[in-house]
Amino acid sequence: MGAALSRAVKSGAVAAVVAGGVYRALRARPRPHWQRTNHVGRTVDLYAGPAAALGTAAGAAVLPLPARTRCAAVLAVLAAGGCGAYDDLAGADDPRRGFRAHLGALRDGEVTSGAVKLLGIGAAGLAAGALLKERPVDRVLAAVVIAGTAHLVNLTDVRPAAAAATALALGAPGLPGGLAAAPVGAVAALAADDLGERTMLGDTGAHALGAGLGVAIVAGRGRAGLAAHAAGLAAAAVYGDRISRRIARTPADR
Repeated sequence: MGAALSRAVKSGAVAAVVAGGVYRALRARPRPHWQRTNHVGRTVDLYAGPAAALGTAAGAAVLPLPARTRCAAVLAVLAAGGCGAYDDLAGADDPRRGFRAHLGALRDGEVTSGAVKLLGIGAAGLAAGALLKERPVDRVLAAVVIAGTAHLVNLTDVRPAAAAATALALGAPGLPGGLAAAPVGAVAALAADDLGERTMLGDTGAHALGAGLGVAIVAGRGRAGLAAHAAGLAAAAVYGDRISRRIARTPADR
């Protein structure tokens, strides 16, 4: 336990240092397209998003775990963060919310930024699952857990630090195992500015943190555990989609 805790502390510290450094560097050169108006009309930036993604990836990369496990974590985090960033920027003015709306548009021949995000994170989850698990069924379940956890954290990003608190709550139980320390360390470095309404995680950070936590869940679970998590996340996604469609009918919260 002592060695495992030491590895987790190192991972979390690296993630926090990288996340904090990237965040400060981005804030030093502000760009208008990375700014948003939050639920109380205050201008905030989205720099916590890429900072969280890069911090989480760095924290996972330094863990003394099998190369396939580290690669799965870095791949899932960066791909989810990249897809989230595309949606943050390209879909900023798209009022549609929820996976049904985006999949419906895709069925009609329109590729929305939300559809790119859904398909991209799903593909990244499958690739990460293939690195983490041997059997096809387990790989599919792993993909559902990774993509589903990314989606779950993003669903909570409706108030200052809500997604950060979700990531911390989901990651804290898995800290001794190591992988969860990376997203926890990254988000801990950014939570104060998120709560202070100076920045927000956006789709970039929420999806990256969720994907990192999803990999941590997958790495420590067998088939029964994966199936239970996948079922719970699927139910949360269905419920969240209903809430998202209600939000789409009213002014955005953030």
